[in-house]
Amino acid sequence: MMTRRDAAIALDIPLEMAKKHGIPGKISEADFQELNANPPAWLAQSRANRTGKRPVWVHLVCEVCGTEDYERPKKWWPTFDFVHCNIHSPAQLPKLEAGKTRVEYQDISARMFGIVDED
Repeated sequence: MMTRRDAAIALDIPLEMAKKHGIPGKISEADFQELNANPPAWLAQSRANRTGKRPVWVHLVCEVCGTEDYERPKKWWPTFDFVHCNIHSPAQLPKLEAGKTRVEYQDISARMFGIVDED
């Protein structure tokens, strides 16, 4: 069984769309495979409308321990040099290059922070 959120990530659609179109809170692997292989009209249209400009979901991986999370990217997000989970500090990341400043973006997901090393 997979959750609605996991199904939305795998289908590359927003969670709101999954709810709107009746994907249940828990879906079996067989039902998911059928949905993915034979998409209903709304899913086929969603896929056709994808322009590839901005991803629906971003895969975040902690630089320190490898913890993974998926999150919907925000318009204000810069390109992160590093991501770390909330149990690690920026001091545990690779050393800052000379002449750069490290900026931390807190709470980019429930458990992750984004880091940008600026010139």
